[in-house]
Formats: sequence, structure tokens, C-alpha cells
Amino acid sequence: MEYRRLGASGLKVPALSFGAGTFGGQGPVFGAWGTTDVREARRLVDVCLDAGITMFDTADVYSGGASEKVLGEAIKGRRDQVIVSTKTSLPMGDGPGDAGSSRSRLITACEDALRRLGTDHIDLFQLHAFDAGTPIEEVLSTLDDLVRAGKVRYLGVSNFSGWQTMKSLALAERYGRPRYVAQQVYYSLVGRDYEWELMPLGLDQGLGALVWSPLGWGRLTGRIRRGRPLPAGSRLHDTAAYGPPVDDEHLYRVVDTLDEIAQETGKAVPQIAINWLLRRPTVSSVIIGARNEEQLRQNLGAVGWSLTADQAARLDAASSKPAPYPYFPYERQEGFARLNPPVAFGPSAAA
Repeated sequence: MEYRRLGASGLKVPALSFGAGTFGGQGPVFGAWGTTDVREARRLVDVCLDAGITMFDTADVYSGGASEKVLGEAIKGRRDQVIVSTKTSLPMGDGPGDAGSSRSRLITACEDALRRLGTDHIDLFQLHAFDAGTPIEEVLSTLDDLVRAGKVRYLGVSNFSGWQTMKSLALAERYGRPRYVAQQVYYSLVGRDYEWELMPLGLDQGLGALVWSPLGWGRLTGRIRRGRPLPAGSRLHDTAAYGPPVDDEHLYRVVDTLDEIAQETGKAVPQIAINWLLRRPTVSSVIIGARNEEQLRQNLGAVGWSLTADQAARLDAASSKPAPYPYFPYERQEGFARLNPPVAFGPSAAA
């Protein structure tokens, strides 16, 4: 397993990490992801550690805390071998204090996560969403207290826009607070919006990307093909409305190219899709999930080899979409392009 620095921090993380959203799965979304119990979770952790996957990502909102509980049981007795990442801010209830990033909520959420995980510290504590109702200074001050208390070691964000992240980083620098070192983002061959704003931000500010849903919310498993109905066992039947939208024709164009490269390499479609992500700038770790050991071992086949430059270029072309404003002039008009090096914006940044 390759290990990479998490952004500009000193923390080294594996190129592949494990997403524990399937652990203790309950409800319409997480229950469809998986319902892994403690015994099964221990086995998956065994396989991960044997393969060099030492980072495990979860969140308090995953099945109402059940994911953290199961993960805590699964790593019991080997806490010093793993990196634990969790997230908070999304609603955990209907009460006024059950969501957001207020001082009260963050302190309570951290204490609850420590208890569920059965540990005295969280290696990476991330805000799962931006809270527009809480002053950023209050958020940063509280996170600083948690770091100073030894309960949290590194900080990150997830699903923030560029301006939200940049304002937070600027205020952290102004007031001497710990900086975010990671941004957990949706990024896949059928969802490359990350490249337009957040990737250049990560390059400029030293934020490592932790990629969630690298298979496009289950669309790049190799089971979905042009002209065929959605497979009976696909979780998309129950969860498509909750995930990132993908145009069918765009999906099929990408899958057609993945199929071609699968024939050339002898690799499975998911392995190729993940390998492509591992080549991209700012990507520190790709979070893989698995309902069972078979799926996990297949995903492990994404490392230890590399796409050729030609194969990567074909995937780039098949998955490319027109740039949104204000980025399209920088692609199409010479005057705009001359003002910025190619690395500044969008897919060209990853060439």
C-alpha cells in the first residue's frame, strides 16, 4: 500500500481507506449501503490491515451513531494500528441543538463520538457540512479547544464550497487556530465538479482530498450497461434520489470506455475507476466501501498497478464535461487562458 501525506500536514494516510458507512446500517439510505455487524466488521478490518489500509472513516450521522459503535468494537485492542476519521454537523435529531457546528454541538458531538468509538482521541475530526448560522470564529475556537485538549489531532471539512473553506482558512490564520488539512469530497469519473474550484483550492492551500463515493454512488460497479435495466440488487433502486445526479448518456459513455480498458488490462471496472482517481492531483486517499469481504478484496485490486497515459487520457476525454461559469472562458478564450497557467483550473489541472 502506498502512503501519502494528508495535504500539507505530517499525517501519512494510505492511498485507499475504508468507509464504514455499511457498519450497523439502518434506515432507507444506510440500510441499503449494508448492515455489517460487529463480527463481520472485525473480519473486514482484518483484511484491511493485512493489505495496509489503516484509515477508517465514519460519521455520527451514519445510522444514528451505529457505524461509530460497530467500528469501535471492530478496532478494539488494536487502536494504535489505525487512523480513525469521523464527521459531525449534520442533524442527529429534530431538536434545535441536534445539528450544526455551534460550540455546544461540537463539544457534545466529539464526546459522543469518543464514547461510541471507545477511544480517547479522534485522529481526523471533520465538519460534515457548512453551518451558515454559526460564526466561523466560534467554530474555529471550539475546534482549537478540542485539539489542545488532545481529543482531536487533525481537522478537516466535507461538502464545503470553495469560499466557505477559504474563509475558514483565512480566519484560522488570522487568529492562530489550527488549519483544516483535508477536504472530504465527492469525486468520480462521472462526477468531476471537484476539479473546478475545490481542487485548485486544495493545491493552493495544502488540503488533501479524501474521496467519497469513487464509484459514482454505485454506478461504476461494472453492473450497469447501456441498453440494460438497472440490476435487481443495485442499491440505486433505493438510494439514487439521495446521491449525486448523473446523466444517463454521460454514464454510458464513461462505462463504454471503462469496458474497453478492462479488456486491455484484465482489471475490473471498479478497479480502473479507482486507479484513475489515484492519479489525480491533491488526492490523498480514496475511501472504498464494501458490504462483504469479496467486494473489499476486489476494490483492493485498484492499487499495485497503473493505467497507461493513453488509457488515462481516454478516460479523461470520456468523462469530461463543459466547464461551468466562470471557468469556461479560461478554457475557450485565449485572452483568459494567458492569464492563468493550466494547473489553475479544472481538468487541465490533472493532466
